[in-house]
Order: sequence, then C-alpha cells, then structure tokens
Amino acid sequence: MSRPLLVLRPAPAGARTAAMLRALGHEAVEAPLFTITPLAWTPPPADRFDALALTSANAAAHAGPELACYRDLPTFVVGDATARAATSAGLNVRHIGEGDGAALAEAAAEAGIRRMLHLCGREHRPLRGQVAVTACPVYASEARDALPPAALDAIARGAVVLLHSPRAAALFSGLADAAGLPRSETILAVISANAAATAGTGWKAVVVAGQPNDDALLAAALAMCDHPG
Repeated sequence: MSRPLLVLRPAPAGARTAAMLRALGHEAVEAPLFTITPLAWTPPPADRFDALALTSANAAAHAGPELACYRDLPTFVVGDATARAATSAGLNVRHIGEGDGAALAEAAAEAGIRRMLHLCGREHRPLRGQVAVTACPVYASEARDALPPAALDAIARGAVVLLHSPRAAALFSGLADAAGLPRSETILAVISANAAATAGTGWKAVVVAGQPNDDALLAAALAMCDHPG
C-alpha cells in the first residue's frame, strides 16, 4: 500500500500542494507547522529601487494596500504561485524564477537591476549577489509548539514527510523528538540539501528534491511512497 504524504507548509500553499497530490491519486494529510500573519510595515519610497522581489506568495497576499506603491516597478518572483499572487495584486511581473532567492538575485543582476526591494517574511534568508537588496518584512510565520494530531497519525501510518524549507526541517525535527517519534521509522522529502542538513541524521530515509521548488519536492516525495518497511 502506498504511503500517505504529510504536508506541513502553511495555508494557502499547503492546501495547493495537498490538492496536487490528491489529483494524482495519493492521500495527502494537511498539518501546517506555521501560521502566516501580516505585519505592520512602512513602505520604503519606490523611487529608491529599480525592481521589486518576492520569494513567497505570502508577501503579495499579506502586504496589504501599501503594495500598490510598487505597481510601476518590475517585479521578480520565485515560482508560479508567487507570480499569480503578484499579478492578482496588480504588480508588474517581469521574471519568474524556478530556483531560490539567490538565483533570483542573479537573474535581476543580469537584467541590469542594481537596487531591489525584497518584500519578505520576518524569518527570511537574505538575497545576496551583485544587486543591493533592501529586505522589508511584511508577514510572519508563527511556529507551532507541538505536532498537530493529524501529523502524528499520518507519521504512525508511515507517511512521507514533506519539508519545504530549512526552518520547517528544524522545527519538525525538534517537535518530532519532543513527541518521542523514532527517527529511524520516518521518511523525509526535503526541498534542498540545506534543509536536509538542518533536519539532522538518523531518519529512515531522506530524499532531496532535484530543484528547490514544489514540483521537484513532490516528485521526490512520490518516489518514496512505495519505500519498503
């Protein structure tokens, strides 16, 4: 019997991931480890920047009406979901990256961008490269203090655990240990080598996505659904 897949990313992204898995005929269990909440923020003047960067759809969804200040700036985003959210918010999407924030900064530099505003989460990885980036947090990801019951049930049934970020990997590892879950019986599918390192060792199996995006992570997770034992 195929293993269930445990989706831990917050809504609404987690719901999209789960829906994709169910459309492929698999059991997907949603148990978010984080709750996304908007932050109060003061928009830096748009004329200080050549472009806007969004590495998560949450930025477009939670920035509020202040986002309208940047509708005339070219917007560089990571992933189709972020592109859709940015377009819905009235932003001018010029580039959709399929990698991570570092690749996005590199693409911006190649396009001649020198000063970029990154609307991001309170917990974020800095964008580094040849572009001068100003980070401006507009939302926060509040972590749970225990694994949800749905997650515990899915893991007990041998679920493949999807981890979409190093922060999620670190949180899940700590909560799993606190709950007394045996690492040697748990399979992880992680979005990057960095997330795998953060998750630590001792797991039954760890598979890393071929690219740091949702599609590649799902493919990696699905490959583990029939893992023996």
